[in-house]
Amino acid sequence: MISTKFRSKLPELMDEFDFQGKELEKVLRSIDRVNNNLGGYKVTIQGILQIFDQQSISVKRPIKIVEFGCGSGASLRKLATYFSSSPYQVELIGVDANPHIVQIAKSQSADYENIKFLVMDVFSEDFKRINADVVFSSLTMHHFKEKEILKLIRVLYANTTFGIVINDLHRSVLAYRLFQLYALFFIQSKVAHQDGLVSILRGFKKHDFTNFAKKLHLQNKHQISWKWAFRYQWIIQH
Repeated sequence: MISTKFRSKLPELMDEFDFQGKELEKVLRSIDRVNNNLGGYKVTIQGILQIFDQQSISVKRPIKIVEFGCGSGASLRKLATYFSSSPYQVELIGVDANPHIVQIAKSQSADYENIKFLVMDVFSEDFKRINADVVFSSLTMHHFKEKEILKLIRVLYANTTFGIVINDLHRSVLAYRLFQLYALFFIQSKVAHQDGLVSILRGFKKHDFTNFAKKLHLQNKHQISWKWAFRYQWIIQH
């Protein structure tokens, strides 16, 4: 019997910083396919555009956008393509603690001049010195425990000019069952299949974000929206 009352503490193989090789490439391809097929990239882009609009961000200077837990860099490539036909100038930086992931991201993003990648721990002093305008994550926050999330959001909020966009999974039995069905047809990697199910169980409900905001004293500075397919978009602004 699957329970989604509380966030799961089960580990994911992707949590291991030395995870590498062909299986890592398969997992990243599977994640990118899920995002592409189920509208995951749109959730991120919409959130960033909302911050741009509500903060009245000027087009006269480059905007630094940082993704933590960047994976293959697919979200950053989508952003680069989107903003290539907009008046905004964006500088895109992907950060990941796994050097093997960063190497893959660099390889797949070689044609994008405004994207760079860094091997970095988000809790390090180096990360604090990035000083981004906007920071976002896509399917990364659920990898952290509550205390780590609270610490991370404090760091991000203190080191961003405009705001934060979190795009992550809705923890629900229906999402779990639908992913099981989806994986049968579209996911070839056993690791991606298993990690995907664990990810859903480590995902969030709306009250989780509400509680985080309360503990961080951000009640009037955030917005939570449910998005297809079983995503939450959590936007925090200055």
